[in-house]
Amino acid sequence: MPYDPPTHSVERSLRRAGARLVVGLDEVGRGAWAGPVMVGAAVTGLRRPPEGLTDSKLLTERRRDALAPVLEEWVTAYALGAASPQECDDLGMTAALRLAAVRALEALPVQPDAVILDGKHDYLGGPWKVRTVIKGDQSCVCVSAASVLAKVRRDALMAELGADHPAFAFDENAGYPSPTHRAALDELGPTEHHRLSWAYLDALPRWSHLKRQRTAADTGEQLSLGF
Repeated sequence: MPYDPPTHSVERSLRRAGARLVVGLDEVGRGAWAGPVMVGAAVTGLRRPPEGLTDSKLLTERRRDALAPVLEEWVTAYALGAASPQECDDLGMTAALRLAAVRALEALPVQPDAVILDGKHDYLGGPWKVRTVIKGDQSCVCVSAASVLAKVRRDALMAELGADHPAFAFDENAGYPSPTHRAALDELGPTEHHRLSWAYLDALPRWSHLKRQRTAADTGEQLSLGF
């Protein structure tokens, strides 16, 4: 399906408002049953992006894998931050996303004056100046770059973690819901890489006793991620 390439229009508007350095943030793993939630941070400046850059979800795995090393060389700076499954359980998703984002921002060699955050909800907050952009991972160059870099790294990490748990096929589903993943959970129960406060455990009578209680603020969000 054809798509419009990302632009620097939001970044230019932030620069006109006084931001000298702008970073794009995007998350991956929010809806997964297993593995960390990861946030990518990318600083790209206003240079023309590599051909084919867009939201990672619109790219094939082969194209993402080919584009990621090109982006690593092309971006001005980038970093990745993650919150573990246990931190997702302990903190709730909103706080876990913020933790991962802060870790990514703090790992950058330069600190931004403004942040472009994919989506409509600002899970980051102060002290950063945040501009939320719906579908920013498709429309903003720096967010698109962060999207691809975070997706490729998390997928590779999940494949590594899945080597000890082949029945779950993490190398194929990256910890997200799938028939194979569900069947393995039903038979074997959750691994140490699974989030134990997620709604999928409600549908697993043999293992539902393992479920951890969520905070009230996140319960509604996570109920929608069940089978």
